[in-house]
Amino acid sequence: MASVRGNPDHILGGIGLRLFAILCLASMAALIKLVEASGANLIETLFFRQTCAVPLVLAVMAAGPGLGAIRTKRPGAHALRTGIGLMGMFANFGAIMLLPLAEAQTLAFTAPIFATILGALVLREPTGWHRWGAVLAGFAGVLIVARPGSGHIPLVGALVGLAAAFFVALIAILLRQIGRTEGATTTVFWFSTLSVPPLGLAYLWNYQPHDPLTWAMLIAIGLIGGAGQLALTAALRLAPVSVVVPMDYSGLIWATLYGYMLFGMWPTQATWLGAPIIIASGLYIVAREQRLKRLRAA
Repeated sequence: MASVRGNPDHILGGIGLRLFAILCLASMAALIKLVEASGANLIETLFFRQTCAVPLVLAVMAAGPGLGAIRTKRPGAHALRTGIGLMGMFANFGAIMLLPLAEAQTLAFTAPIFATILGALVLREPTGWHRWGAVLAGFAGVLIVARPGSGHIPLVGALVGLAAAFFVALIAILLRQIGRTEGATTTVFWFSTLSVPPLGLAYLWNYQPHDPLTWAMLIAIGLIGGAGQLALTAALRLAPVSVVVPMDYSGLIWATLYGYMLFGMWPTQATWLGAPIIIASGLYIVAREQRLKRLRAA
């Protein structure tokens, strides 16, 4: 793996895959807001996101490691990951529906901050003042963006957005444990598959007719979201974390463009001020963690 990641061609491929993944996820977020405006609710959107992704994941598995990769040694771990993952998706999709796209994306950038806190509290990872300082700076950026009490953005939306980032960080820790024995495509498959039955039951109570365009957008949410999720994991097989993770911040560019072109929403001055602080804190945390890993390895 080290030799693969050291190959410049593979590193460029990893960067390209990560940029593609972020474009897919930003496009999915824009579609979520569009189907909401067309009358689709949160349960419907979640059901189509997960259900339509399953055939795509199966096709990728069949073309790559083979359908035998479905076998798992840790069904309980996948069930736990699915439960937490569904809560994270509820929060993520809810934040997209409640907030302008740029603000929802900016709050999602706090995931590395929550990952640092959870790593220290749950995994007992040594965390020095460098990373704690970055955590404090990141939350200062959140306060600038949200401006509690000002009515600048809905407080509920800001809290839901932060909850989504918290769940992303928690899932990252779970995946770190599951990844010791399970492949990335196996994990994606079981998350999609196990989440369909509970979402299907909920969908029975939330079904409603739509026009053909809305149905097409709901299906596209699943296909584009699934493609983005697969590309995220594939990028990490080609390039180091410290190289590909900074590409995630390109999502703010797409969120800003989609927000302006589709909904006439432009980020406020507070978002322009707070977003660079949040991004800088996340990048510093990632860089610091990778540097400490290299030191420990040496």
